[in-house]
Amino acid sequence: MKSILHLKFIALYVIFGFLCLFTTATLTTQLVSDRLEEDLSRTLYREASLIASDYLPSYFSEDSSIQAVQAQLAAMRLYLDSSLWFVSDDGTLITASNLEGTSSPPAIDSFNPAEIGGSQYITGDYHGYFNEEVITVMAPVTQGFSTRGYLLIHCPVSNIDERTDFVMRSIYITLIVIFVLSFIFMIGFHFFVYRPLRQISEAARQYALGNLGYEIPVTAHDEMGYLSASLNYMAVQLKDMDDYQKKIVANVSHDFRSPLTSIKGYVEAMADGTIPQELYGKYLNIILFETERLTDLTRDLLTLNEFDTKELMLDKSVFDIQEVIKTTAESFEAVCTPKHISIELLLLPGTVGVSADKRKIQQVLYNLLDNAIKFSDNESSITVEVVERNDKIFVSVKDQGIGIPRKEQNKVWERFYKSDLSRGKDKKGTGLGLAIVKEIIQAHDEHINLISTEGVGTEFIFSLSKAQNGSGQKN
Repeated sequence: MKSILHLKFIALYVIFGFLCLFTTATLTTQLVSDRLEEDLSRTLYREASLIASDYLPSYFSEDSSIQAVQAQLAAMRLYLDSSLWFVSDDGTLITASNLEGTSSPPAIDSFNPAEIGGSQYITGDYHGYFNEEVITVMAPVTQGFSTRGYLLIHCPVSNIDERTDFVMRSIYITLIVIFVLSFIFMIGFHFFVYRPLRQISEAARQYALGNLGYEIPVTAHDEMGYLSASLNYMAVQLKDMDDYQKKIVANVSHDFRSPLTSIKGYVEAMADGTIPQELYGKYLNIILFETERLTDLTRDLLTLNEFDTKELMLDKSVFDIQEVIKTTAESFEAVCTPKHISIELLLLPGTVGVSADKRKIQQVLYNLLDNAIKFSDNESSITVEVVERNDKIFVSVKDQGIGIPRKEQNKVWERFYKSDLSRGKDKKGTGLGLAIVKEIIQAHDEHINLISTEGVGTEFIFSLSKAQNGSGQKN
């Protein structure tokens, strides 16, 4: 294996440094300059508005002399480092305070107070009166309800350039420090990450060649050490991968077998005339229901391990839970008849609306009824009851079957788990049905409980959120 990873990091480091310098010299400089220009223009406009409203109107009312106005403008010139022009409404200069090296005209040619527009400032040489680019802001001087004049402030853009250079020097110094620190970081990366990573890469290569006995030396207790230990553990677990894959196949077959058996039974009964033609519509609807459920099972089984995302996996709607119970119970008619098992529905009057994922709740009911029938004796009954308490709807599925031993009741929710008593009744089962049920109920932020007595029967009770309007909506 060629050791070129560290060379790639060095190349990336050099490219990164060049890009940082280039970006800072171009984009950052422009951004800083633009921001300083905006800040300066706002400051100038604010000061111009303050002077124009508080000091200059007194000139037109003859409360202040021209000397007082000149003194005020001179003080603001020193404070703002800008030239200040006080002009009449037609652009004639009343008085001014100019920076060294600049002068003001007796009257502004083509004076237009609206030339600044809504931006509050303009840049340029202002009608050619300046030898350098300046930022110009303008504020009206009003007396009574009329505009008598204007105050113009001209600030050289070179002031912004000086501030930009000052800020950029600090940025460049910081960038150089970051570049040096990143080089030190790269050296540490070589010793603490790259070298252990080479050992891990060699181990991965050995595992790919089938040498699962190769062991990575674990010399640290950090993330790399944890990763090495995890890979060593993975090598042991790979030996059991075939069993896990077989369980996945059994997982899929478990949830496909029952509906396929139901569909096959109804089709054969229709083909040999057991079901009269006038009842075809009813049983074709059941077959359609089972087919749609198989489609949903395909998606749900493949995403079983992703149920932790909860709401992201749910397509919630408001529907009548009792109608879903009736439909699901009808789909087991062909299975219950040979065993003389009856399904008794204890439902509430009217409709009972719940807010949940309809198809996934159908899957919960189907799995619970399938288990109840599977572990019930012949000539027995299964009871499905709906109870309303506060803002919750509780659904109970109770059988008179073999029951579950107390010591195994907490384990029935585990994937692939099968109790000793169930093995004789369910030779082809995988122990996944109840795991799927629990995942679905938990994804709804609801609860499911188990009550079982060995030799007497089992009852599963799960809750659903009642719809706010209390009624069901058929979907």
